[in-house]
Amino acid sequence: MGSLLTYFIESSAITIFVLLLLSAYFITAFWVFFDRFYILRKRIETESKSLKALYTGQSNGPQSTSLIYTYLSRVNRPNKAILEAASSDAVRVSTKGLTILSIIASTSPFIGLFGTVVGILETFTNLGSQNSASLSVVAPAISEALIATAAGIAVAIFAYTFHLILKRKAYELSSLLSSQSEVILSQTHEE
Repeated sequence: MGSLLTYFIESSAITIFVLLLLSAYFITAFWVFFDRFYILRKRIETESKSLKALYTGQSNGPQSTSLIYTYLSRVNRPNKAILEAASSDAVRVSTKGLTILSIIASTSPFIGLFGTVVGILETFTNLGSQNSASLSVVAPAISEALIATAAGIAVAIFAYTFHLILKRKAYELSSLLSSQSEVILSQTHEE
């Protein structure tokens, strides 16, 4: 704990800003992931039950908890356009935040690298004012500067992983909604 406090005290304002920004990115990535994951998981569960009821013949239409139901309740006869609109709208609303994760995943390594470059520049500036510069003086200062790059890469790994997991969940939801639409349309054409 003491070395961490010493690190922050000895760091420049830019290095501290970089680490604070990366911390905000880290928190945002986790918040978006857990929020969207919970929503997608619930919607996938609901749509799976609705699709199962359609497949097994327990129901002629989607269950009232289905996202498609609210759209179909407004029309007299189901049609492809309204079902596609329902599916598209449900996926759009469910995947809010994926862009934020993508931005975090792609920019955080560069922000970390910026912090490292500034730290190395400060190290060399300080070394220029000293009489001698040995490896025992340079190495610890440069390793401290590399903390920003490590932080940036760590944030990017989480954000990119979360982005891919949520993208897969969104695909599952889209697939379930599409399957329900096809079953509903096939029932409509049979009548």
